[in-house]
Amino acid sequence: MLKTKPSLHSGPPRPFEQILQHAGQIIFGKSTEIRLALTCLLANGHLLIEDLPGMGKTTLAHALARLLGLQFSRIQFTSDLLPADITGVSIFERDTSEFRFLPGPVFAQLVLADEINRATPKTQSALLEAMEEGQVTAEGQTRPLPHPFFVIATQNPAHQIGTFPLPESQLDRFLMRIELGYPDRMAERALLATGSQRNPANELPCLLSPQDLPAIQHEVAAVHTAAPLIDYVQALLEATRHDPAFQHGLSPRAGLALLSAARAWAWLDGRNMVVPDDVQAVLPAVARHRLRTAQQGSNAQIEDITRLIRSVAIP
Repeated sequence: MLKTKPSLHSGPPRPFEQILQHAGQIIFGKSTEIRLALTCLLANGHLLIEDLPGMGKTTLAHALARLLGLQFSRIQFTSDLLPADITGVSIFERDTSEFRFLPGPVFAQLVLADEINRATPKTQSALLEAMEEGQVTAEGQTRPLPHPFFVIATQNPAHQIGTFPLPESQLDRFLMRIELGYPDRMAERALLATGSQRNPANELPCLLSPQDLPAIQHEVAAVHTAAPLIDYVQALLEATRHDPAFQHGLSPRAGLALLSAARAWAWLDGRNMVVPDDVQAVLPAVARHRLRTAQQGSNAQIEDITRLIRSVAIP
């Protein structure tokens, strides 16, 4: 088990320092986004990545699965995908005169739901029980999913042709939502210069095993949150409920998600207590898919959340 050092800032524990480094060699110029994705998994949450095609969403998911030593499965969501294509189906075997269940691709430790909003709402809902309960009910039987179990879903922007918006109930199952965005000029230059020579994600080293993660997640959950820090989180929640920029405020479940993500962010810094900077670092990723703003557009949403952070006093 990795031990968290009580220093103010000692940096990520060594295996995770290597994970961040190796992932950065696959996804250039996106160190913050990579760390947010890793934070989400350490907090035992599911991750939603929204961006244009070709930004590295799928590559990031595959790289994290490889580095964390997780069994990986990819589901390509399309308009004709059926729920049974995700959960599995029973087939009749003549030799035994019995039905045998063939598990679907959801029975993996890290499931990539690629372009999830290209499937119909009925198919999207096939993931709800898996994400919330860690189990799948198919043909009257409930079957547990592997442990640990994560879903990393990617989606294209809603304005693109052939997309079905995810309902709020399903969006809320994702602990965090991030965007990768275009790389900066230097990162894109490095990508263009070495693109054909880069090692693919499946050649990355395996730095952890699935057996390591539960103990690490237990450490993350034990990171201390002092009473004033909880007061600060509660003040942020209440501010979203009274701010006219938001159509509705954050729920209590969103507050729990914010604390979980802040603990994981602090743990990656090598600290055993959460400070307000941790909450502010993860708030946009935790809140953006849970808040509807009066103004449309990603930039306007970020501006409203940034203004919210500035308006709430730190205790």
